[in-house]
Amino acid sequence: MKRVAHFAAATALASSLAYLLASPAYAQNQPAGAKPANAAAAAAKPQDRMVVDARELVYDNDKKTVAAVGNVQILYQGRTIEADKVIYDQANKRVTAIGNARITETNGTVITGDRFNLTDDFRDGFIDSLRVVNPDRTRFSAPRAERTDGETFIFDKGIYTACEPCKDNPEKPPLWQVRAARIIHKKSEQTVYYEDARLEFAGVPLAYLPYMSGPDSTVKRKSGFLSPKFINTGALGFGVGLPYFVNLAPNYDLTVTPTFLSRQGVLGQAEWRHRLMTGSYTIRASGIFQQDADAFLVAPYGARDKDFRGSIETNGKFFINQNWSFGWNASMSTDRWFYRNYRIRNEAISSATYLQESTSTAYLNGQSATAWFDLRGYYFQPLNYQDWQKQQPVVLPVLDYDKRVHKPSFLGGEIDVNVNVTNLWRDTAAFSELPQQKTYLLTGLYGGLYDGCAVYQKETCLVRGLAGNVARATAQVSWRRNFIDPLGQMWTPYASVRADVFSINPDTSGVINSRVTTIADTSDEVFGRVMPAIGLMYRYPFVAKTSWGTHIIEPVAQIVARPNETNSLRIANEDAQSLVFDANNLFEWSGKFSGYDRVEGGTRANVGALYTGRFGQEAFANFLFGQSYQLGGRNSFSTGDLVNTGLNSGLDTNSSDLVTRAQLSPFKGFFLTGAARLNSTTFETQRIDAAATYSTGLVTASVGYGRYEPQPDLGIPRRREGLSLNGSLKVAENWRLRAGVLFDLDKYKYDRELYRNAYTAYLAAPTVATAPVYPNTGPFQTASTSLGINYTDECTIFDVSYSQSYADRQAGATKDTRTVMFRLELRTLGELSYSQ
Repeated sequence: MKRVAHFAAATALASSLAYLLASPAYAQNQPAGAKPANAAAAAAKPQDRMVVDARELVYDNDKKTVAAVGNVQILYQGRTIEADKVIYDQANKRVTAIGNARITETNGTVITGDRFNLTDDFRDGFIDSLRVVNPDRTRFSAPRAERTDGETFIFDKGIYTACEPCKDNPEKPPLWQVRAARIIHKKSEQTVYYEDARLEFAGVPLAYLPYMSGPDSTVKRKSGFLSPKFINTGALGFGVGLPYFVNLAPNYDLTVTPTFLSRQGVLGQAEWRHRLMTGSYTIRASGIFQQDADAFLVAPYGARDKDFRGSIETNGKFFINQNWSFGWNASMSTDRWFYRNYRIRNEAISSATYLQESTSTAYLNGQSATAWFDLRGYYFQPLNYQDWQKQQPVVLPVLDYDKRVHKPSFLGGEIDVNVNVTNLWRDTAAFSELPQQKTYLLTGLYGGLYDGCAVYQKETCLVRGLAGNVARATAQVSWRRNFIDPLGQMWTPYASVRADVFSINPDTSGVINSRVTTIADTSDEVFGRVMPAIGLMYRYPFVAKTSWGTHIIEPVAQIVARPNETNSLRIANEDAQSLVFDANNLFEWSGKFSGYDRVEGGTRANVGALYTGRFGQEAFANFLFGQSYQLGGRNSFSTGDLVNTGLNSGLDTNSSDLVTRAQLSPFKGFFLTGAARLNSTTFETQRIDAAATYSTGLVTASVGYGRYEPQPDLGIPRRREGLSLNGSLKVAENWRLRAGVLFDLDKYKYDRELYRNAYTAYLAAPTVATAPVYPNTGPFQTASTSLGINYTDECTIFDVSYSQSYADRQAGATKDTRTVMFRLELRTLGELSYSQ
C-alpha cells in the first residue's frame, strides 16, 4: 500500500524528521487537516515545509531511523531528492539515499549517484559514482565526491566536459574532457579549480596542465586571463597575445592584451567597454615601439620610417527615446599600414580587399512608421599608398530626411518628401588622368604616382573631387497614385518638383607630387536649379493558367517629362559618380543617377515586359526585358561632367542599351540569377552578372560570373572579367569542407603588378632591363583561393583554413598573402587561435 506523509517542520530538516517521524502512531493516526503538535512546526514558513512521497515508511525505534522505501521523492526548500530508498538517521542527523539517487537543486543543477550520505539539510556529505549536470549542460563526474559547507564540491579523480553524452553509447568518452586528480568547485568564489589535469580528445590525452582554474557555469563576467592568441608573420615574427580581463563593475570592464612579438617587441592593446542606462560605448587603443622597422617597405609604400606605431578606435550608440538615437564609429592610426601589418581588428575599415579605407562617422538618427531622419559627418583615412590624405574629403554635415504620407485626403495615393543637405571640403583637388594601356597598368583605376594632369583639361583629366568647399541643399516633393480600370489595366500618374542650391568655393591650386594643379574655373559661386517632373506608368498583366503552372505576362511602359538638366558642368558631382544602368533602375521615377548632385533631364520613355511563372509548389521563374528612350530635350547621360558620369553607361544614346534580368528556381534549393546589358544595335554584351546557387543539408555550391566591357571615358580602358566558385560539403556528422576560388579572367590586378615591377626595373636600369611588354599569364590566373575544414557541435568548434590573394602593394604588402588560420573553441573553457 502506498503511503504519503506530509510534514510541517521548523527551519531545520533534522528537527522536523526527528519530531514528526519519531512516533509511528503520529504519522498514521493524525486526521487530515490536523495541525502540528509543536509551535515551531506550526510557525514554519511555506518554503520550509517538507513533502515526502514513497510507497512505504519503515520505522526503527531502536536505531532511531526512519526509512522511506520505493520511488522516494522528498521536496524541501526548493530542492528535490529522489532515490529507491532514503534513510534518516536521527542520532547522527544524516540522510542516506541508496539506488538511483538524484538531487535537483533550485537552480536546475541535477546531481546523481549510486549512494548519497548527506547531512539532514542536504548541504554536506559524500556521494559515490557522482554525476552533476548544470543548467548550461556542463557536466562533472567522479567515483567519489565530497560536499562541504553546502557550497564546495571536491571531485576525486574528477572529469569535466561541456559535451553531450553519445545517445547510442553513453559510456563512450565525449569529444573532449578534462580529467584531473581533483576538481574543486567553490560556489562562493564561482570558480572551478583543476589539480594535475590533462585535456583529452576522444579519450586520448593531448595536453597536460599541473594546475588551472576557470569560472563556473554561473559566471557571466570575472577577472582573469582569457584564451591566448598566436600569430606568425614574416614582418612580426612569432607572437603570442595574453588578454587579461578586468571586471571592474557589472556594467564596465577593461581588457588589456600585451602581445609579445619575436621580431618587433611588445604590442600593447587595451579595450574599455561601458554600458549605461541608454546605451553603450567602447574604446580600443593599440601601440608599439617597433624594434625592426626594416621588416616593412620604405615610404611612401610602407612604415619603415616609423618608430612608434599605433591606433585608437571608439564606437558607441545611445537611445534618446524609442524613436531617436545617436552614436559614432571613429578610428585613427599613425599610418595607413598599421592595421594590416599588425592584424588589428577595426570595425571602421571597409570590407574591400583593395583600396581600403577607414571611415569615421558620428550620427543622430530618428525614425517612425512614416518618417526617417539622419544627420551625420564623415572622415576618411586611406589605407593604401596611392591615395593622398589631403585629397580625402571631410563631409560635415550630411542631412537626410524622408517623410511619406499615405492617402492624403485631397489627392489620394501617397506623397513623399525628401530632403538632403551635404557639405564637404578637401585640401587638394583629386585628379586622375584618362589612361592609355601602359599608363593604366601603372596608375590603376584611380590614377596616382604617374598622374599627368598637371593642369586640368577636359579631354585628358577627370576631377574626382574639388579642392575647397562644396555644399548642396536639395528638397523634393513627389506624388503618385495607382488606378485600376475595369479592364484590369493599372495606371500610375506621377508628379514631383525638386529644388537644389549649390555653393562652390574651390581652392585655386593644390600640390600633387610636387606639381601645381589648377582647375579651369576657380570662381566662387552660388547657383540653383529647379526640376519639375510629370509622368505616367502603364501596366497590364495577363494571367494564364495551364496544367503545369500559372503565368503572368505584364507589359510595362513609363514616360517622365522634365526640362533639360542645367549646370551639369558646374557641378562638382561628389556623390553620383557611380552609375550602373540595369533592370533594377529601368523604371526608377527619380532618375538613374545614384546620388543627388546630378539629376536626369529631358523627356524619357522606359518600356519593358515582365514574365512571372509558378510551377507546382516551389518552382518559379521571373524575367524582365526593357529599354529606355530619350524622346525630347537634352540627354543628361550624353553630357559628361567633371568626372564624365553618364558616358559609356548605355544611356548616352537616344535609344539605350537593352537590359534584362532573369531569376529561375526549378526546384527547392537551386537558384539561377542573371542580368545583362546589350548593345541595342549589335547586341554585344556590355555587362554581365550571373550566379547559380545550390543548397541542401549535404552540399552548398555557388558560381558567380561578371564581365564588364571597357569604359574609356571613365578611365577604364580594359575589360574586367572574373569567375568565382565557392562550395561546402558535409563529409560526416558535424564535419564540413569548404573551398573557394576567384579567377581573374582579365588578369587585371595580376598583370598590373607584373608590369609595374618590370617598369620600375626598367626605369632604374634602362640599359640592363628590357622594356616591359604586356604579360600573358593564361586565362585562369587566380586572384584568390581559400580552403577550409570545420567541425561544429554543441561543445566544440574546430576550424582550419588556408587563403591566398594578390599582394596588395598599395597597402604595404611585399608578397602575395598566403595565410593559414587555426581556431579551436571549447565551450566554457575558451578559444585558441593561430594564424601565419
